[in-house]
Amino acid sequence: MVWSSLHALPGPVGPAACLALVLLLALWIDRRWGEPPIAVHPVVWIGHYLQVCGRVSVTCPPALAFVLGALAWMVGAVAVGVLAWGLQALAFRQLARFITQPALETGLAAAALVAAMAWLTKSMLSWRMLRDEAGAVEAALQQSLAAGRERLSWLVSRDTAQLTAVQVRESVIETLSENLNDSVVAPIFWFVLFGLPGAAVYRFANTADAMWGYRGSYKGQYWEWAGKWAARADDVLSWLPARLTGWLLMGVTGNFWPGALRREAAKTPSPNSGWPMAAMALALGVSVSKPGVYTLNATGCAPQAGEVRLAQKYASKVVFAHAMFALAAIIFIAFSWP
Repeated sequence: MVWSSLHALPGPVGPAACLALVLLLALWIDRRWGEPPIAVHPVVWIGHYLQVCGRVSVTCPPALAFVLGALAWMVGAVAVGVLAWGLQALAFRQLARFITQPALETGLAAAALVAAMAWLTKSMLSWRMLRDEAGAVEAALQQSLAAGRERLSWLVSRDTAQLTAVQVRESVIETLSENLNDSVVAPIFWFVLFGLPGAAVYRFANTADAMWGYRGSYKGQYWEWAGKWAARADDVLSWLPARLTGWLLMGVTGNFWPGALRREAAKTPSPNSGWPMAAMALALGVSVSKPGVYTLNATGCAPQAGEVRLAQKYASKVVFAHAMFALAAIIFIAFSWP
C-alpha cells in the first residue's frame, strides 16, 4: 500500500498533509479549469494506446483475442501504475528533503512535484465536465428536440436519433449518475487507498472498459472476447465505489431505502452501474430506462427539465461529501498505519 512508502516523511502529519493537499488541489483545478487540453490529457494518451491495441486484438479468433486483450490491458495498467508511482515517490522524497533540510531550491522542487501530482490526479477525475455536459444537453433540449438529441450523442454510445424528450432526459440522468461513480467517486476512492497510482490504474481500467467492454458487436466489430478482461477488471474495481455512490446519494438526499435500492440496482445487466442510477432515480422520484434492457423505479414520474437540474444538485452534494470523507480517511489511515 502507498502508506508504507510515506514513512520517509517525518511523522503521520507529513503524508496525510501531502495527499490531502494533492486531492484538494486536484478538485480545485477541476473546478477552476476543467479538463486539460486534448494534446496533453493523460486519459487521451491512454485512449490512443488502447485504440492501437484494440485494433489488433479485435480481429483475432476468440481465444487469441481474449489473450491479447488481457495482455494489452495488463501491460498498460502496469505502465500507468509504475509511472504514477515514480512521480509520487519522487514527490514524497523531495518533500521529505525539504522538511528535514529547508531550502528555497528544495522547496520549489517539492512544490513543483506536488503540483504535478495534483494535475495528474485531476486528470484522473472529471466532475466539472460531467456536470456541464448534463446541463448542456438540457439547454439544447430547451431549444429543440433535435438539438437535445445531437448534444446527448456527445455523451452516450446509443443511437439518439429516435429518442423522445423524456428519453433524452432519462439518458442524461443515467449518464450523470453512472459517471458520478466512474469519473469522481471511484478515482478518489482508489486515490485514498493507493495515492496517484490507485487513481491512475482505475482510470486506465475504466477507459479500457469504455473502449473495449462491449457485448457482441459494436460499430461492425465483435468485441465480446477482446474486451472481456477489460470489462471484468472494471467490474471488480468499480464494485465497492458504485455502492458507495448509491449510499452517498441516499445520505445527501435524506432518503434511506436500502432495500429498494438493492432491488432496483439488480435490474441492470452491469453489476455496478445500477447502483448510482437507481439511487438517483429513487431520489428524484422518476423512472429511467433503456428500452428492452431495464426500467428503474418504474412507478416514478417521467423526468422533466427540473429533474435534470436537481440531479446536478444532488451529484454536487455527493462530490462534496465524498471529498470530505476522503480527506478524513487520509488522515485516519496516516495516523493508524503502523
